[in-house]
Amino acid sequence: MLTIYGCYRSRASRNLWLANELGMEVRHVPVIQADRAKGPDGPLHSRSPEFLKVNPNGHIPSMTDGDLTLHESLAINLYMAKKQGGPLAPKDLAEDAEMTMWSIWAMTEVEPHSLQILYNMVAKPPEQRDAELARRSIEALKAPFAVLDAALAKTGHVVGGRFTVADLSLAEVVRYAMPAPELFEGAPRVKAWLQACHARQGYKDMVAARDKEPA
Repeated sequence: MLTIYGCYRSRASRNLWLANELGMEVRHVPVIQADRAKGPDGPLHSRSPEFLKVNPNGHIPSMTDGDLTLHESLAINLYMAKKQGGPLAPKDLAEDAEMTMWSIWAMTEVEPHSLQILYNMVAKPPEQRDAELARRSIEALKAPFAVLDAALAKTGHVVGGRFTVADLSLAEVVRYAMPAPELFEGAPRVKAWLQACHARQGYKDMVAARDKEPA
């Protein structure tokens, strides 16, 4: 059985949401970030010797499927979608390339900035937040949001005119920027698209499981 290592309060949320969408039965091994660990007797974490045998990089999530081991959440998502098949997966080589392109775009053009918005507006304690870095990150995301808004203009999705793994992976990266509503007001198609992604039952089930997980 395909196994996902990670916790809901991490990038593993992308893989666990996708498993819901695909109706894929997976084994979930909770692994928290090392900086959240509370001593050697606490839960399995990303620097635990047991987990380092799975991912020597010491990051979550990771995935195993038989003899295959994969790291990097968006690569795992592409694999899971193609393994399961169906409408969330690419139907041909061209769609496969487009989904890969949007996944790389999400990691390079959006996530470095959206994470800083999340950290410095919400996630970090107030005394550790950097308002100037948050401001610069918002400014940096205006151009990528415009690109995504234009891409959504034709069908409301980025590949194939339907909801796919590319939408899901992008949505989980764009979600980090939600503390900056001005970005979404300036990109109304992105706003509507993200709301539609979050209205899906697979996402709601993932969030419900995440809310039960210790903070």
